[in-house]
Amino acid sequence: MTDSARPAPEPPPAEAKAPPAAKAKPPAPEDTPFERFVPELFLPALRRELEAYGGPAPELSFEQGAMPVVGRDCWMVQGSLPGERRFWLCFTSPDISAAKTIAISEGGGAPSLLESFLIDEKKTTLALLVSRLVQRLNGQKWLGAN
Repeated sequence: MTDSARPAPEPPPAEAKAPPAAKAKPPAPEDTPFERFVPELFLPALRRELEAYGGPAPELSFEQGAMPVVGRDCWMVQGSLPGERRFWLCFTSPDISAAKTIAISEGGGAPSLLESFLIDEKKTTLALLVSRLVQRLNGQKWLGAN
């Protein structure tokens, strides 16, 4: 048999042509259920960012209770900074993309104003929540050498 008379080799089976399995992309932090996202991801990230400004570590907690000023039930992050400065980041439902408000209090008094927080953002991320809350507190001149 000559080379030109040889039958063409058969192609490999279809399974052999399959591309290698793509590595599974790890889930985004924002895909973590709310009740785990806040205490396990958000609070530690917020603490690190606040501590980067210097000074004592902030006191942070996560709980369900009455929203400052209006008394409506909500999930909230409560924070205390030196000088009897306190803040509340409130979520109207257990979802990081839910409507959020912030209240602040200085000198140990009760908060008297509730402000909308991150109302124009299309997607809420861990980095966005941390940076905007720190930005808001820094705007109060509560952080660093302000």
